[in-house]
Amino acid sequence: MALACCARAGVRSPSGREPSDPPVHVVLVAPEIPPNTGSIGRLCVATETPLHLIEPLGFMIDDKHLRRAGLDYWPHVELHCWPSWEAFIAGGPKGRILCFAARAPRSYTSVRYRPDDMLVFGGESSGLPRAIRNAYADALYAIPLASTHVRSLNLATAVAVVLFEGLRQLGAA
Repeated sequence: MALACCARAGVRSPSGREPSDPPVHVVLVAPEIPPNTGSIGRLCVATETPLHLIEPLGFMIDDKHLRRAGLDYWPHVELHCWPSWEAFIAGGPKGRILCFAARAPRSYTSVRYRPDDMLVFGGESSGLPRAIRNAYADALYAIPLASTHVRSLNLATAVAVVLFEGLRQLGAA
């Protein structure tokens, strides 16, 4: 598995663009599959939502599959990379942390979204790290699944479902 430090890869917010005052932020902790992250990047461009990637990443940030999934939208992603969860908490935007996992006690529809929300999702194979789940147990939500034959939704699908619900509630979608 190729791990990449976003800073070494030269990734930053699009040049010449002032940071926006976004309704919410999307945060991916240790994403592993480039096409998922590429699709999420495209979604973030479409909704003008900043994307935060927390290392380690399961791919190189310049992976051709990541860029293919994001198509020509990738240069327009307001992308922020963090070497660790602790670095994100210390230096990232301040706001309410909402965590999403396949098996959580409450539905994402029970949240009353706020403009300062950080929508946090874990990597594809292991989800959110236990330490984050424990620290934010009161802010842990799931997308209910009707079928017992499905363990979880694809990460890009889950982010889209939650992000659009938040934006809908905030009148931004």
